[in-house]
Amino acid sequence: MLTANKLVAALSLAILGAMVAELIKPSFPEGFDAGNFTILSAGLGLIVGWRVLGRRAGRGTAMALNNGITGVVAFVAVGLLFFGAEEMLDRALNRRYEDPIVAIQQIVEIAMEYSFYLLDPPVLIALGVGAILSGLAAEYAFHRWR
Repeated sequence: MLTANKLVAALSLAILGAMVAELIKPSFPEGFDAGNFTILSAGLGLIVGWRVLGRRAGRGTAMALNNGITGVVAFVAVGLLFFGAEEMLDRALNRRYEDPIVAIQQIVEIAMEYSFYLLDPPVLIALGVGAILSGLAAEYAFHRWR
């Protein structure tokens, strides 16, 4: 069901996803092809914002801050697993794995490698501020357009 709080939450995390993707890109190794990294990050933010953050709005300001943090943590976890799976599929198509179980295990290992890109201070600040603002924006939308 379309509600203002879900829409605002989805747009908030989509914008945050695009911003964080652009902040991370300079940290990639030389010659790394980012491709549609920003668009995919924004799309994941849209989905997670709608499904996680938007549903939880309407419980007060303190819960809005918690919901924002929960939404961003969920967004980061989904993003790491998504991009880990994407990299694993790319490697699998280049026949780097003989065992499918090893390939599936590699998703988590690749995601853990990618998580180090998030430890850059501007990225951490953007995620923290984005979590607070997203949670408050969804809460405001819930009360404003109820």
